[in-house]
Amino acid sequence: MTVTLLFGSFIFFLILSVPIAIAIGLASILTIFVVQPISIECFTQTMIQGLNSFPLMAVPLFTFAGDIMGRGGISKRLLNVAAVFFGRWTGGLGVVSIVTCLFFAAISGTGSATVAAIGVIMIPAMLAKNYNKSFAGALVATAGTVGTIIPPSICMVIYAVSAGVSVTGMFTAGIGPGLLVGLALIIYSIIYSIKHGYKGDDRRYTFKEIVSIFIDAIPALLVPVIILGGIYGGLFTPTEAAAVACVYGIFVSVFIYKEVKISELPFIGFNACLLCAAVLVIIGISSGFGRILTITQVPITIANFILSITSNKILILLLINILLLLVGTFMETNAAIIILVPILLPVVTSLGMNPIQFGLVMVLNLAIGFITPPLGANLFMACQISDIKFDDLAKAIMPWIVVMIIVLLLVTFIPEITLTLPRILNIPV
Repeated sequence: MTVTLLFGSFIFFLILSVPIAIAIGLASILTIFVVQPISIECFTQTMIQGLNSFPLMAVPLFTFAGDIMGRGGISKRLLNVAAVFFGRWTGGLGVVSIVTCLFFAAISGTGSATVAAIGVIMIPAMLAKNYNKSFAGALVATAGTVGTIIPPSICMVIYAVSAGVSVTGMFTAGIGPGLLVGLALIIYSIIYSIKHGYKGDDRRYTFKEIVSIFIDAIPALLVPVIILGGIYGGLFTPTEAAAVACVYGIFVSVFIYKEVKISELPFIGFNACLLCAAVLVIIGISSGFGRILTITQVPITIANFILSITSNKILILLLINILLLLVGTFMETNAAIIILVPILLPVVTSLGMNPIQFGLVMVLNLAIGFITPPLGANLFMACQISDIKFDDLAKAIMPWIVVMIIVLLLVTFIPEITLTLPRILNIPV
């Protein structure tokens, strides 16, 4: 009765296009009044406790840091450096776009910000070299997904809080899958470029130009070094790293590159708060939602049901991946993590999967949702900045989705991809 009412009403509200945070809250309150699994006071207290988390402070801070660095000319400098190394390759502009997205992902922490910052420069550049318009948009949209995989990632922070695992462990474990995604995208881009005759940039850089480009890009290149080096070196926690990223981003964007004015900082901060407000509301309400699930033992019931279907570990993990891929196409990523972690984590841990490895599997699944029609956020962002029809982009994205799914399966069934680096660095996982 409780499960049917809770999830049935939640799905009903979603069908009515009720915002997801409100849908979760209404479904929870309706269940409380009808079945009374917990008191309304307990639900309210759990909501507040769900937001009373030090790691969650990283969410608005990384959002602010990513926004100011995107506006401050850092993406442009990263592109210049990537062009020196990869611009002359076959399909070089595509490779430059992917490599720059990898670097920028270590700054922004989000997928859509990466697409916007890199796509607004690289899509017109690819079109000028006669790249197919839909291919260019699909490439940048897909490369933008690494924003949720390469640390620091807001999605990883949300998962770590929900699953009770180390944020540092999640960040470290995300490097292997993130680089694997980047490598896979580069390989497909080169193969496609060879097939369609997309030549590299014929520009030859002089030694003086190369030195000038590197010197100009040093402040930008130091961003991931400072953030990730400080975390892994034990100088500060991931949350403190987010604050350091904000201070450094202001310093570089305002005083070094001078592409952001001091008068713009309040607006950027206000914008970051607006972006994070919805996420934090979802987290708070979902904490109460999760409390109802826990009291009524829904996660255990669902776990037992899944395990009763089959005892085959491979089949169960494939079914979970299919579920996450479907959820990622229509549900906001952070909400999906908060709702599904209490349900699915007991299942995978009973199969012997490390919680941090499952975190990367979940994040990667939901990242694929960013580029999966009909609601792929990265697709809409790519359409907005490039004037590409959504239908054309939806067709062009399909091979890229296949590439991402191949990487997903490797991460799911080869734990060493995720766990080797944390073990080398002696970071608990």
